[in-house]
Amino acid sequence: MKRFLIAGALALPLVLIGIMVVVGYEVYTFTRPVEVTALSTPWTEKVNPDAPLKEYPRPQLRRDNWQNLNGRWQYSITSKDGVRPENFSDEIIVPYGIESSLSGVAETLLPIQRLWYKKTFTAQVMDAENRLLLHFGAVDWEAEIWLNGSRLGSHRGGYVPFSFDITDALRPSGLQELVVAVWDPTNTGPGAYGKQHLVPHGIRYTPVSGIWQTVWTEVVPESRVESMISVTNLAGGEVTLKLKTRGAISSDNLDITVYSGNEIVAQGRASIIENQAELRIAPEILRLWSPDDPFLYDVKIQLARDGITLDSVTSYFGAREVMTAKDSQGITRLFLNGQPIFHLGLLDQGWWPDGLYTAPTDEALAFDIEATRRMGFNTIRKHVKVEPARWYWHADRIGVLVWQDMPTGDGGGERYGQVFRQALDIFSAHSTGKPLRNLDRSVESEALYKQELKEIMDYLEFFPSIVAWVPFNEAWGQFDTDEVLAEVKKRDPHRITGGPSGWFDTGIGDVLDLHVYLREADFVEELPNGRAVIYGEFGGLALPIEDHISAVDGWGYLNFDDNKDFEGAYLAVLSIIESLRPRGLAGAIYTQTTDVESEINGLMTYNRMAFKIAPEKLAEINQRLTVPHGPP
Repeated sequence: MKRFLIAGALALPLVLIGIMVVVGYEVYTFTRPVEVTALSTPWTEKVNPDAPLKEYPRPQLRRDNWQNLNGRWQYSITSKDGVRPENFSDEIIVPYGIESSLSGVAETLLPIQRLWYKKTFTAQVMDAENRLLLHFGAVDWEAEIWLNGSRLGSHRGGYVPFSFDITDALRPSGLQELVVAVWDPTNTGPGAYGKQHLVPHGIRYTPVSGIWQTVWTEVVPESRVESMISVTNLAGGEVTLKLKTRGAISSDNLDITVYSGNEIVAQGRASIIENQAELRIAPEILRLWSPDDPFLYDVKIQLARDGITLDSVTSYFGAREVMTAKDSQGITRLFLNGQPIFHLGLLDQGWWPDGLYTAPTDEALAFDIEATRRMGFNTIRKHVKVEPARWYWHADRIGVLVWQDMPTGDGGGERYGQVFRQALDIFSAHSTGKPLRNLDRSVESEALYKQELKEIMDYLEFFPSIVAWVPFNEAWGQFDTDEVLAEVKKRDPHRITGGPSGWFDTGIGDVLDLHVYLREADFVEELPNGRAVIYGEFGGLALPIEDHISAVDGWGYLNFDDNKDFEGAYLAVLSIIESLRPRGLAGAIYTQTTDVESEINGLMTYNRMAFKIAPEKLAEINQRLTVPHGPP
C-alpha cells in the first residue's frame, strides 16, 4: 500500500513534467530558424530609388506646400554606443528598412549596433509668419535627429509619426544636413515590435530597422489646424467634427465647408476654446459609409483671424456608427449603421518580400485591400502592425472594416527564452486559467505599452474604416487586462473594444474573441454568450505554390499539395462558420491574406503573383456570410 501511495504521489509531477517536455519540444520545433529568400513582387521594378513613395503621406490633413525627402540617403553603422561616424560612404534607399532588399542593403541591424543616416536637401522658401516642420512617418525603434549639427530631439516607438519644428535650425541658404541615428532592439527590447524577430521562424519574421515610412517637410503657419476627427450620431442624422488647433486665440474662427463631390452640402463656423473646436454637420440627407457604399465627404477647413485666412487644409470623413447590440432574436451582434453585419475578414500581416514593413509602391499598398474585397471579404484584421496613413485612407475609400491590433511587445526575447516562456504559458493556462506572462513585464515595458497604445489610437482615430481596437493578441505580453481594455473604451467609446484576441479572456471586452484552428465546430457551446462572439482567427490552411515560396519547410495548420483539395477544405470550413452564424457567431477572421516567409497559409502567395483560389470563386463562397439573409 505504501509503495502504491508513493507511486501515486509521484505520478502527477511526472505527468506534468512529461507535458512540459512535450510542449517544450513542440515549441522548440516550431521556433527552428528559417532561411528567408527575398522575392520580387509585381511592383519591385516600379520602385524609383530617387523618388520612392512620392505620394502625399497624410491624406487626413492635406496642405499644398510640402517636400518629399525619400530616396537616396547615406548611411553608416557603428556600435550602439558609438559617436557620429566621419564617413557616410554607403547608400540606402529611404523609406525601406535596412533589412529589406529594396533598401539596397539587406543587412540585419543588431541590438549592439546603431544605424546612422545622412541626407542633404534644399528647404522650401518661407516668409516670416511660417514654420518648417520635419515629419517622419515611422522609424523603428529609437531615433535621434540632428539638423545642421543642432540636436532636434528623439523619439521611441516604431509605429507612429512624429515631427520637429526645424525652422530655427535652418541655414539661411544652401544645403541643409539632416542626420538620424537609430537603435533597434527588435524583440529583445521593452517596446512594441509586432512579429519581428532577430531569428526568423514560424510566425516570427525578418526584423525591420530604421526609417520605414516617408520623411517629408511641410510649410505651416504659426497658428494652424492640427487635427480633425468625426463622430456620427445616426439617430440625429448628424456628424460632429472635433478639431484641434495650435497657436489659435479665442477670437479666431474655423470656417468649415463640407462637400459631396463638387456640391456643398453643409457650411459652418466654429469658435475656438483653448485650441479646440466642435461643429455639428447635418446634411439634408446623410449618406452613410459602409463596405458596400464607402462614401466619403470632403472637408475644407480655414482658420481665420480678423477676416484674414491664416491656415487652409482639406480633409474628409465617413459617416458611420458601429456598436454591439442585440438583434431581433436577442443575440448580441456587431452592428454597422443600425443594422447587424457579419464581419468576414482576413488576418493581414502587412509584410512584403521586397520591402518587409514597407509596400514597394502606393499601388501595392492598396492592392491587398482591393484583393480582399475581390475575394468577397468585408473585414481586415490588421495584425500586430500599424500601417502608414495612406493604407487606412485606401481602406476608407475602397470600403473595408478594419480591426486594429496593438503591436506585440515584451513577449519574445531570445529564441530559447521564448521556448521556455511559451511552454510555461501553456502549462499555466491549463492549470490556473491565467497566463504566466502577466508577471513578466517590467515597469518600463508597461509604461511604454500604454504610451504607444495611446499614441496609436490618437494617430488612427480619424479613419472611419477602423471599427475595433484589439489591445492584446494571445497573451503576447498581456497584462493589466481589465485596466487596459477599460482605458481603451474610455478613450474611444465610439468603436468596439476587443477582448484579448484568443486565449485569456476576462469578460470585459465588447466581444468574446476565440482562436479556433482545425476545431471551428468545437466552440458551439460558447454561443450565445451575452457578448458578441467572434472567431478572431480560424482556418490557416496551407498550400505551397512552386516558385513563389520565400522559405523552405513552410507550414500551416493543415497542409495541402493540391489546389482542388485546398479549395474543398476552405469550402468545408466556411460551411462550419456559416452554420454557426444563426447560433450567434458575429464575425470570423480567416488566416490569412498572403503567405509570409515560412507561413504558407495565405490565400495569395507572398509575392502577390498568384491566388490559391480564384477571387471570383472565393467571393461566391463568402457572400453566403457577407450578404444579409435570414435571421437576424
